[in-house]
Amino acid sequence: MASPSDVTTTERPASVNMEAFAQNLAKMVEEGGKAVAAYMRPREEGKPDDMTDDIADALKTIGEVANYWMSDPKRSFEAQSRLMMGYMGVWAGALQKLSGEKAEPIAKADPKDGRFKDPEWESPFFDALKQTYLVTSNWAESMVKEAEGLDPHTKHKAEFLVRQLSNAVAPSNFLMTNPELIRETLSSSGENLVRGMKNLAEDLVEGKGDLKIRQTDMSAFEVGRNLALSPGKVIFETELMQLIQYAPSTPSVKKTPVLIVPPWINKFYILDLTPEKSLIKWMVDQGLTVFVISWVNPDARLADKGFDDYMRDGIFAALDAVEKATGEHQAHTIGYCVGGTLLAVTLAYMAATGDDRVASSTFLTTQIDFTHAGDLKVFVDEAQLSVIERRMKEMGYLEGRKMADAFNMLRSNDLIWPYVVNNYLKGKQPFPFDLLFWNADSTRMPAANHSYYLRNCYLQNNIAKGLAEIAGVKIDMGKVTIPVYSLATREDHIAPPNSAYIGAGLLGGPVRFVLAGSGHIAGVVNPPVKHKYQYWTGGPTGGDYDVWLKGAQEHKGSWWPDWAQWFSALHPDEVPAREPGGSAFNPIEDAPGRYVREKS
Repeated sequence: MASPSDVTTTERPASVNMEAFAQNLAKMVEEGGKAVAAYMRPREEGKPDDMTDDIADALKTIGEVANYWMSDPKRSFEAQSRLMMGYMGVWAGALQKLSGEKAEPIAKADPKDGRFKDPEWESPFFDALKQTYLVTSNWAESMVKEAEGLDPHTKHKAEFLVRQLSNAVAPSNFLMTNPELIRETLSSSGENLVRGMKNLAEDLVEGKGDLKIRQTDMSAFEVGRNLALSPGKVIFETELMQLIQYAPSTPSVKKTPVLIVPPWINKFYILDLTPEKSLIKWMVDQGLTVFVISWVNPDARLADKGFDDYMRDGIFAALDAVEKATGEHQAHTIGYCVGGTLLAVTLAYMAATGDDRVASSTFLTTQIDFTHAGDLKVFVDEAQLSVIERRMKEMGYLEGRKMADAFNMLRSNDLIWPYVVNNYLKGKQPFPFDLLFWNADSTRMPAANHSYYLRNCYLQNNIAKGLAEIAGVKIDMGKVTIPVYSLATREDHIAPPNSAYIGAGLLGGPVRFVLAGSGHIAGVVNPPVKHKYQYWTGGPTGGDYDVWLKGAQEHKGSWWPDWAQWFSALHPDEVPAREPGGSAFNPIEDAPGRYVREKS
């Protein structure tokens, strides 16, 4: 039988400088020592290892699946036989290829899967390796799907964990099983491994002993220098937020102003990333007076701040300031992600207490009902929540990297493993990308606020059930009767479109539900000039999401103009353009303000 070196299809270096290779291996070991030291130092100083509880929970979940299959010898034998048959099919195909014959693959990678794009994955050896991996991962996923008697949450967790494990052990992630990495190592005499180990040590130091994988060149961007550039002023602040009013770009503006409530799980400037991508700038250019809340990056001093505090010292304080700055009693509101969830709860509170300061509301990828909240639900059950709350009690907040890691795991083949290969095995620096800089610019969450959010939304779904209370008032979403524009995105891993659709159906007033192409970020931040993606409108109301989508009409391009048309019909009156702060406030500082610059 031919060896791997006999069957590769791409050109290799004629020779390897063994002296240079040996020197580089020595340098790699030296850098590896620095990486180990960076990992061990905080633990020697008493830092607890957060992984213990997570690993124990994962083993328990996978153990329940294994117990189902091992409890019945016949069932176990059939499962093992199925796997062995797959391996035998891969082996037979490899032998055919080695004999110069064509062989249909037993398992095929998704055409969109970038891990196996290198031509050498089609050589007999690496193709067999790839197919063996695919057969195994497909088999493991089927073991979870077919396991009977598991409660839905445990099965969901097991599916997620198996997918994470499958992604982690892909042959593309290892030096000796990735043909591209082998070529890179031979052609550079191992210099890539030295650079990669140096990158690893630096990332461990940056993460204070935890691996903080760089997804972009963090030195290429700075908030206020080349990100979040729309001109405006911070006109008001509390200990929880700064309120920014943007400078007008048109001689007249719509009479009723707009207040944007972004998520506090990450920073508001995703809506003002660059001038070309800025939803905020686009709104200003449409003749709107735009205000945005910039949430503080909290520390232990704000540990007891809860959902009601974010409502009072966030949204209510902002509405008071907007009214003083513009003279208008009412404002239109826009809530994004969890900012939209807080806004929805606030609107229900306002409806219950007779507060009419909000004229309309727009929800961007917002969940009110969390029945179908996607893979983030695997992180929330009573056992895991007790661990999270214990950690938050010790620190006063949830570290920003915890939420960032959870979001990255939702798309680990896009947001984790490509960077492991690029940074630590190829030894390259990641490409500068503004969106990934924002993604890495994580924020902390106050203990009380985050606990309320996890329990009332993900764990118990109390808001949708009408069981949640805020500031002593029971929340009834049916009392919210103002006009609403609800945007979902079709490929959203964080707020799935079905979930957003069901939540919008809980509202008591007129709702325009719109579905945009792409995901949680790109589907929202989609400037019309790009002519990208599409959106759907006009599906039949009153049914489920699939019925709505089947009856909806597809439109090319961005949803922004559709929103502008809906919005303009509500309050078309115009007034002369307003300068930030008006006569009521002396601006505190230039936008984007200092709160958003605070690092975790």
